[in-house]
Amino acid sequence: MKSDVSLIITIVRKGWADKVLENSMKAGAEGGTILMGRGVGIHEKSQSIMGIPIEPEKEIILSVTYPDKTDVILQQIVDSCDLEDPGAGIAFVVPVERVVGVCHRINHHGEAPQSEKP
Repeated sequence: MKSDVSLIITIVRKGWADKVLENSMKAGAEGGTILMGRGVGIHEKSQSIMGIPIEPEKEIILSVTYPDKTDVILQQIVDSCDLEDPGAGIAFVVPVERVVGVCHRINHHGEAPQSEKP
């Protein structure tokens, strides 16, 4: 099905994903997915143990959102995690061309709500 949704991608230090997800849901997100990652930004320093580089662990939160909620959810994430502070993390929004499996947005007749019909 053709989609009119966006994906908010948030990357934060390990241990912050639950806070991001909780606050995004308070702002209207219907859920999210947490992934683990590694990496450093310009405000972080890579460390090593016995010459083996250790990259800081990150948590990546993926949240599919609808246009009427994207800005509010993104702002709640930024505010709750101080993302405007150097080294706190990053969040960005990308358009999603197609989405399937969002069955809670479909009524019992198999149709999208009136506001989502083309």
